[in-house]
Amino acid sequence: MRERADNEVADSLLELRSLKKRFGGLAVTDDVSLDLRQGEIHALIGPNGAGKTTLIHQISGTLAPDSGQVFFAGQDVTRLSMAKRARMGLARSFQITSIIPGFTTLENVALAVQARSGSSFRFFASVRSEAALNDQAMAALVEVGIEQRASTPAASLSHGEKRQLELAIALAMQPRVLLLDEPLAGTGTDEAERLMRILSGLRARYGVLMIEHDMQAVFALADRISVLAQGRIIAAGTPDEIRANSAVRAAYLGDEEA
Repeated sequence: MRERADNEVADSLLELRSLKKRFGGLAVTDDVSLDLRQGEIHALIGPNGAGKTTLIHQISGTLAPDSGQVFFAGQDVTRLSMAKRARMGLARSFQITSIIPGFTTLENVALAVQARSGSSFRFFASVRSEAALNDQAMAALVEVGIEQRASTPAASLSHGEKRQLELAIALAMQPRVLLLDEPLAGTGTDEAERLMRILSGLRARYGVLMIEHDMQAVFALADRISVLAQGRIIAAGTPDEIRANSAVRAAYLGDEEA
């Protein structure tokens, strides 16, 4: 890894520079640049097929870009593995997190603590007897508001509670940045409102880059919004700036309430 040689956006936790990815003749991400700052929620929106999840893959390390760079905490991590990025504090949730249905809520999070800490991994059941793991796992459950479900099998959680559990698993990795791919997908009104309150509270401690299709949530939560269409960023700015952007309305928002 090399340090950044310039002084761009000094408070950026995450910076993408001209990322490009093609599959055959299709440019899925085409010269994408954006940054994420400490203490903000940056929403990435766009129509289906715009390239949003492919971009998250490149940020998290599951997919290498054809060209361009990913900087995290001032270091070029473009060629680092997902595991190395995660150990540095870049955590992705909701699409790659695996919940073990037969394990309790607490045990699921304790496994994430165990993986991060390098604790002995002789057998899954070992997490049940390691107090330090359980204490850290419980702290993550408290942070997302489901500590009362600690002893409940994950399979018995509601959809919204599973979303909270997935977030707790990500937090157990002690991240600096959270990459969230549609965190509100499939939730009912009450569950969505609960998750929005949790996400809003996390901005004080983490940088959050979030893909989300719920526009009411996006405009309520985001400090900044980038709009991706056909692999390119067509607009970026504050929620008010994005609301007023005619190109964004033509490409994506249409007549939706923003």
